[in-house]
Amino acid sequence: MIEGQNQGGDEAYQDLCRRYQAQVGKGRAHSDEMMAQDGTIKPVWEPFFRHLSSLSPEEKSLRFTRGNQYLHDAGVLYRQYDETLSSEREWPLSPIPVVLSEEEWQEISTALVERADLLEYVLQDFYRDNDLVRSGQLPATLLSQNPAWLRPMVGASSRGETLLNSIAFEIGRGPDGKWWVISDLIEAPSTAGFAIENRIAMGRVFPNFFGNAMIHRIADFFNDLQQNLLDLRGRAEGEIALLSPGPMNQNYAEHAYMARYLGLLLVEGEDLIVLNGQAMVRTVAGPKPISLLWNRLPSSMFDPLELDPTSMLGAPGLAQALRDGSLKTVNMIGAGVLETRALMAFLPKIARARLGQGLAMSNIATWWCGQDKQRDHVIANSPRMMVGDAFSTTPLMADPKTISLGEGGQGAEQIAEMLRSSARNLVGQEAVTLSSTPVWEGGELVPRPMCLRISLGRTRNGWTVMPGGYARISAGDDAKALAMQRGGKVADVWVTSNTRIQSSRVLTQNDRAVSSSSAQSILPSRAADNLFWVGRYVERCEGNMRLFRAYYARISEGADHSDVLLEYMRSALMDDVKPRAGDIAQRFADPLVRGMQAASRISDRFSPDGMMALRDLVEQVERLERRRVPLDEISAEISSLLRQVTGFAGLVHENMYRSDGWRFLSLGTSLERAANMCAVLSACTPEAVPAGGLNLALEIGDSVVSHRARFQVWANKASVIDLLALDPRNPRSVRYHVSRAKEHIARLTLDGAGHVLTEVARLVLQTETKLASCRPQEAKPEFLEEIRLDIQAISNALNKDYLA
Repeated sequence: MIEGQNQGGDEAYQDLCRRYQAQVGKGRAHSDEMMAQDGTIKPVWEPFFRHLSSLSPEEKSLRFTRGNQYLHDAGVLYRQYDETLSSEREWPLSPIPVVLSEEEWQEISTALVERADLLEYVLQDFYRDNDLVRSGQLPATLLSQNPAWLRPMVGASSRGETLLNSIAFEIGRGPDGKWWVISDLIEAPSTAGFAIENRIAMGRVFPNFFGNAMIHRIADFFNDLQQNLLDLRGRAEGEIALLSPGPMNQNYAEHAYMARYLGLLLVEGEDLIVLNGQAMVRTVAGPKPISLLWNRLPSSMFDPLELDPTSMLGAPGLAQALRDGSLKTVNMIGAGVLETRALMAFLPKIARARLGQGLAMSNIATWWCGQDKQRDHVIANSPRMMVGDAFSTTPLMADPKTISLGEGGQGAEQIAEMLRSSARNLVGQEAVTLSSTPVWEGGELVPRPMCLRISLGRTRNGWTVMPGGYARISAGDDAKALAMQRGGKVADVWVTSNTRIQSSRVLTQNDRAVSSSSAQSILPSRAADNLFWVGRYVERCEGNMRLFRAYYARISEGADHSDVLLEYMRSALMDDVKPRAGDIAQRFADPLVRGMQAASRISDRFSPDGMMALRDLVEQVERLERRRVPLDEISAEISSLLRQVTGFAGLVHENMYRSDGWRFLSLGTSLERAANMCAVLSACTPEAVPAGGLNLALEIGDSVVSHRARFQVWANKASVIDLLALDPRNPRSVRYHVSRAKEHIARLTLDGAGHVLTEVARLVLQTETKLASCRPQEAKPEFLEEIRLDIQAISNALNKDYLA
């Protein structure tokens, strides 16, 4: 059936409308985005609402699931924190968009551009002339006692240089229908990248409707953003990098997505070093210059040498590089001072002095209690006030420490005493009543408070505003429960047009961008290290799975855990693990989890399909651990997992671009497989091994068929060692992978190495020569142990030469 066909017509439409009207009408003291005061659907929502009502409950469920599945497969997650740990949770996308008209959006955009220009002026003054304090428009305390105002950055920028290039605002609609600025998001505004994923997911939920609806696309915003990054870098030869706090940050998924989407180098503080005044990134080929940083750290963490000395996220010397002009940042370091709550109390006055009129969109009413008149106003109007830290940069509604005076719990005298004793450190803001928007809960539409988060980027022609993109929706009726940590949801924002919208794409046609090296071709040492260990851990998981399968194949054939060969397997190949399925399975489950952790640190360098395959593999192992598997089915279950592991390895190796990143991933696989095979052969070929040891080695090495085809005789020590240790054509042999490692290492470049072999190249050449010159009868257990230690030395040298 074609999407949008009538399946109940006006009857379904009217029924859905009546039920939502009843929900909105319960104690209505707010405006609703979709429903007008007279109970009708607003014209801008009408086409979407009519389409939604035409879908059966089964179709709605199927479509909503489709959007969630896309987000799951794409790895769009958020990090949930509690007192002891953090965990990744599914992205809480509401499948019902927020719909606004083009005319209303233009008014919002114009007002926010005006505010962005004012904030640029204020920031320029804070770190240069300081006229606002000198003229009395701003109390000196709001800078001198403000931890977000970074004194070392005063005078760090050149006069005439723009200090803000990427910002966001959170706005909400009040009961009177007017929009208000709830918070200014300046330092490291997030959600722009998530807006892309939300939009793609919504395209899966309503594919035909969205494709034919006249909804503004958001890709042009990122095209402009990408071009501005190139303009900011100018003619400097260094790379453009996005500086992230790392995988434990709640916005890391967005950082990785934006870096991949815009072609930026994703770095962390440990990747950076300042040499001779130039910011550099540590790469496997030596330090490479960085010219522009898109900083996503708190500014105080940017440079532990001059700012917060406890910071483990930035790098020493970056502040001086900014002063020297060898490094630029997208937003000025220290711009977070504009997010200070108390500043909102003075922006209206500053705007009138600067613009000759008030702002087109006011922020929520704010009073700094450090002034007697404003403090007394907060005390007198305490039932409708929220009070919090004046110098905090966390929006008051999102701060769990915020005190809502109207909710009771404190008497009037207690409130007055608190405000008088800590006046300078407190700010009062009027409690806001946000408009509601429909969400789908329990099989019906219900209204929930919402606000919009709107991204702005600077271009050659001034500010550009993303046309829609991102809304935050409360988990219930509490307007303060917008955060995901408190159960909040997110929604796409559709800005409708009166004319057909042309499709757009993100990549910029820029000759210099095409001719210069891609950021993805530069491999930070940290990323190389993680790729190397992904290869090792996944290969270690596969090897231990093969051991597990071989062990339980014999159990299912009637052997007992006390069988001499099984006891030998546990002691010689399994680190004396106890004869319990769960304990033995842990030997492949643990490396798999570690491999997933390493991959998550470099998700900008993995394809979404590769990450999805690895994540699915981890989830299947976890499900298997929770199940009680009959003894005769264990081998079959492990065989299924083995096919997934080898499928993941094939997917990554076959689809990954043959860059240095691919080489380090392959090196991890080859060195791990070669070392594991040395250990297997050392254990399975001595004379004292129980009967069946040679066949066990062939089984673990997945070479039973190869042995029959090549030798056409029963397995003997010479044939097994020849095939699994010395054969350069067997992809399971030690020599094959040492030779492969030698080829990869030969293709790596290292600044200053010249014609002299690096230590790792010398070691791998020596090891390959030993294997090439060895005869099967000479490959005693002592020789194999020597080769295993040589491989360990190769790994250590690789770390020293390229990864340390």
